[in-house]
Amino acid sequence: MAAPRRDTRGIVGAADFLARVDFRRPDPAEPLRRHVEHYWLIDWDLDEPYVSHVVPHPAVHIVFQQFADQEPFVEVTGVQQGLFAQKLEGRGRVCGIKFRPGGFRPFAPAQAVSEWTGRRVRSPEAFPTADLAAVLTPADEDARIAALDTFLLSLSPRPDPQADLAMTLVERIRTDRTIRRVADFARTEGMSVRLLQRLFAGYVGVGPKWVILRYRIHEALEHAETDREVDWAALAADLGYADQAHLVRDFTATVGVPPTAYAARISG
Repeated sequence: MAAPRRDTRGIVGAADFLARVDFRRPDPAEPLRRHVEHYWLIDWDLDEPYVSHVVPHPAVHIVFQQFADQEPFVEVTGVQQGLFAQKLEGRGRVCGIKFRPGGFRPFAPAQAVSEWTGRRVRSPEAFPTADLAAVLTPADEDARIAALDTFLLSLSPRPDPQADLAMTLVERIRTDRTIRRVADFARTEGMSVRLLQRLFAGYVGVGPKWVILRYRIHEALEHAETDREVDWAALAADLGYADQAHLVRDFTATVGVPPTAYAARISG
């Protein structure tokens, strides 16, 4: 399994976001790393409200949350297919668990991951025994991480070869730019398209075509964030698009503005 990513891929306006909040990505305990990509911890103390935006990964999250003037809560966030927005104000804290795409099902085996897609499900429907205070209260970060470890280990995930296969296939899509068509990918893996789609519905929550397109947009977003000048036509070809117009269309539909306008806003 590949090491967890350490970049800010998917965060819209990453520099602005990191200037406003304290954001960390610690690793889980060793036994959990097969299924969990990383934890993510955010603390903030803001003078004025701020809305963060993220182009979601094909991943499920369990998120312990404490917002100003609200009771703490925990929720499962299924794969979000559109731009994800969260308003932050006052003081608050979030302790999240990001599962590897395909890695959540062993912790909640009763239903297909596609049933969580697009939903944000709060306790008690989701994980009613979660100890919110143990995760959110400690000032010591190591104590919060240990509480997340304890919570996940208490769920006693069982080995699941199908989850392992789903994680492996998504990782191949993420790292191999030559994977562009679902039919070709299924054939390479010795599977029918229908079987591949059924596996992704059960364990990833979205189809393989969506995953391929989403990782393309993540890469385009990262170029817009970090490169002083982007050759969008060349990047479109590199990412497997037929032409620049297709990249612009997907980027605009996902992020809300064309890539050139987004890059100009970031550089400005």
